[in-house]
Amino acid sequence: MGSVQIVTTILAAAITAVAVWLAVRAVVKMTAVIRLGQPAPERFSDKGARTKTMLVETAGHTRMLKWGVVGAAHWFVMVGFIVLSLLVLEAYFEVVTPTGGLPIIGHWTIFGLATEIITVLGLIGIVVLMVIRLRNRPNRPGGRSRFTGSTMWQGYFVEWIVLLVLIFGLVIRGFKVATDHFEYPLWATPVSHVVGAVLPDWSDGASIAALIKIAISMTWLIVISLNVTMGVAWHRFLAFPNIFFKREPAKPAGSGLGALRPMTSQGKPLDFEEADPEKDQFGVAHVEQFSWKGLLDFSTCTECGRCQSQCPAWNTGKPLSPKLLVLSLRDHAYAKAPYLLAGGGKDLTGEEKATQAQLAHLDVLSLAEGDKPLIGDAESGGVIDPDVLWSCTTCGACVEQCPVDIEHVDHIVDMRRYQVLIESSFPSEAGVMLRNLENKGNPWGAPQNTREDWTKGLDFEVPRVGEVDDFEYLFWVGCAGAFEDRAKKTTRAVATLLNEAGVKFAILGEGETCSGDPARRIGNEFVFQMLAQQNVETLNEAFEGREKAKRKIVATCPHCFNTLGNEYGQLGGEFEVVHHTQLLAHLVATGKLTPVQPVDGGVTYHDPCYLGRHNRIFAAPREVLGDAIAGDLTEMPRNSERSFCCGAGGARMWMEEKIGKRINVDRVEEAMATGAKTVAVGCPFCSTMLNDGVNGKGAGEQVEVIDVASVLLRSVKPEQPQGGRETASIGG
Repeated sequence: MGSVQIVTTILAAAITAVAVWLAVRAVVKMTAVIRLGQPAPERFSDKGARTKTMLVETAGHTRMLKWGVVGAAHWFVMVGFIVLSLLVLEAYFEVVTPTGGLPIIGHWTIFGLATEIITVLGLIGIVVLMVIRLRNRPNRPGGRSRFTGSTMWQGYFVEWIVLLVLIFGLVIRGFKVATDHFEYPLWATPVSHVVGAVLPDWSDGASIAALIKIAISMTWLIVISLNVTMGVAWHRFLAFPNIFFKREPAKPAGSGLGALRPMTSQGKPLDFEEADPEKDQFGVAHVEQFSWKGLLDFSTCTECGRCQSQCPAWNTGKPLSPKLLVLSLRDHAYAKAPYLLAGGGKDLTGEEKATQAQLAHLDVLSLAEGDKPLIGDAESGGVIDPDVLWSCTTCGACVEQCPVDIEHVDHIVDMRRYQVLIESSFPSEAGVMLRNLENKGNPWGAPQNTREDWTKGLDFEVPRVGEVDDFEYLFWVGCAGAFEDRAKKTTRAVATLLNEAGVKFAILGEGETCSGDPARRIGNEFVFQMLAQQNVETLNEAFEGREKAKRKIVATCPHCFNTLGNEYGQLGGEFEVVHHTQLLAHLVATGKLTPVQPVDGGVTYHDPCYLGRHNRIFAAPREVLGDAIAGDLTEMPRNSERSFCCGAGGARMWMEEKIGKRINVDRVEEAMATGAKTVAVGCPFCSTMLNDGVNGKGAGEQVEVIDVASVLLRSVKPEQPQGGRETASIGG
């Protein structure tokens, strides 16, 4: 060991010791913060499925690759970070001696070939990511960026670190080539040999370059250890457990899609018959009331902005960005942590839990963070502005796009639950809807005895449950399908097609009440459970004696479809629920319905969020339309899992849209740009919103918005009277 190697070894050891000490301290701090969250025992179930899903999502980059070039580039960088960590380890041998290398595998030609390929692909990948970040920088001309609100220096810092580590890996090899101490042949490491051809024959070069590589790597570790909220770096480690502990690991859709997470207190589902607001947690009022998985979610956010780029609220000028909401909660959690770890916090009655002695050593900033309301406007110093909270349509675009499985919708609804149930603080216009649900069993307040009025004028009898016992499907009409004029046309079309196909079905009629979807998604879990339990009891009675496979329900509303199929199981209601487009597609495919006259004029299809993204039903409605129009469907640019919301979900149907551009107008403009004369939908909410958007654009005579079932009916029974265009109204 020469004098240069003595110096490089000492320096490498010193900077590594500092970095490791800081990293351990940071991990301990992050673990302590995450453990402040509430229990979530269900996250430890089915470890086999969790492990498989984690490996598939990380190694296969299944979610990242939805973005094509970005996903591929990130995969190469990720593999480079993992595999080339061995070359960072090798650098510790090279600072000791310029001819050093990893024991055993360090002399294998296959190791040299593999690391050469990964280095080159990693360099290409990181350069691509750097260019993409620069092209999408927030201050660029031409509109909002998905990086708006991200801490940009952190992204640039991480990318430059990766680039320099890869470059100096090649420089070390180059010096070994130049000094004729390189163990790998030209065919296996051609780039290293090219670098070596331009470097001088300097015996200490490899050791110096190895020290620089170690210094760069340890500088990265020191910086991220001093910035525990630096998700763009920490996600490299936290993504693995965050994906492992996702809510439903075996689910093909995003973990936070479909059913909402039940309301819990101390990790147990809340029973409203026994719940006490002074003893049980109702929603989330303070950041530490999120589950520990929620706090892990916040810590894992990479600030990539994919959620933000797809969010309908953000894209129409609303204050909500799923990314910025998560970052605000993350920063608040870590700023409040010293106060909480000292024993501070409010109990369920709002009283301080800590003594003055426990809080005496805290600085004023930590104490101030502890007093911040979680939800509040700028004047009250709230962490999340109410306009942010109530802008969400729960469309799930953020969850669909998140590469590390953050469950944004669950967190938003948890905060809504506290605001509605305890604070009674929510948009005033939604109060009418909630009162109607409680008093009338439907959000419009229509008389219950008019639920069957849609059957009037049909040339066949619609059977009721109780009148017949041999029905195959229970037709869940839904509130919109029973009371809203445009939706009633869809209901009649579905009933007519089922009758035409010889399908035995029956309805509940006045025995049906609202599924509870709008109540649950606005945050009123109490009203949801009241309605849901009533419906579960009614449905169980209707299907009495049948096994689950024969307890079939067909629904025209995706919100009812999702609630009955995914959420009623939480309350003892196990049913096989299909959407009407699925059943119609099956009936056409089996020859029970035969389109005879193609519908012309061009058709485009709008994917409802709760049918498509939340439940992965993309093919069935397209199959029905393809048969009905006998041609190609004109797709909008944003379709399938990237479909743009109509703006009605999350109970937004009953709230005024006062900020920014109307979401339905944005979607209608996209639909009209296709040139199609018919916009087909599979949801009564979407029908209302898009019809309003078309009429608002003054295009009501040029573009028609109708349900997939009505399109099929026009093709199957072209002589069937379809009726004129109608404005939305309630009643019969």
